[in-house]
Amino acid sequence: MSTSTDFRGTTASRLISSSTVLRSRRNIELCKRGEMRAERFLDAATEVFAEKGYQHAKLSEIVARAGGSLATLYRIFGDKEGLAHAILERRLDSHVGILRDMNLADMPPEKALREIALRIAVSMGKTESRVVYRIVIGEGESFPGLRDWFFEQSVAEVRGILTTYFQQQMDAGRLQLASADAAASVFYMMMFGNVIIRIASGFVDHVDADELKAQALMSVDLFLQGALPRP
Repeated sequence: MSTSTDFRGTTASRLISSSTVLRSRRNIELCKRGEMRAERFLDAATEVFAEKGYQHAKLSEIVARAGGSLATLYRIFGDKEGLAHAILERRLDSHVGILRDMNLADMPPEKALREIALRIAVSMGKTESRVVYRIVIGEGESFPGLRDWFFEQSVAEVRGILTTYFQQQMDAGRLQLASADAAASVFYMMMFGNVIIRIASGFVDHVDADELKAQALMSVDLFLQGALPRP
């Protein structure tokens, strides 16, 4: 199944298989206080998952940190998988939103790619990103539903937005690439592949924001050296 993505991140069709349709928030109406409680559950779950890992995290500890009751957590999220999925969704909205909001079509590659690098570097340094990568990569074999949903949604959407931008720049003669889709994957992994592996493996618990930005910008420069048209 193919997907098409515009610069605002709207997909014509999403790669969702029956095995990776997950539940996060139950379809219930919450008052303002209930929404605030749900956010506190997510914040507490992010902390506990970061400290204990998804597999060893206990809902009782999450409730103790967030306040409220276990019954309320179950009513809103269903179970621990629902909580984890909601964290993945929140991170997806934030991470993909960076690209959706940039109006990439109007930006030349030298400016657009550096701005992408800086914005995503900030997002990558957050605790929520660390938790997501540890769940979907570090513990992904044990929890394939969460892993597959993340790759089919977040990774595919980011790649789709970048692919569309690269193709538009190729058509305009501003970039010389063999494949826009392959370039999108290479570009992202050049910037953040190393830090993703280090985070997912638990090798590092904290990423220095300035160092991450510097590494991302260096990767952009290397990418552009090979992608910009030569005189």
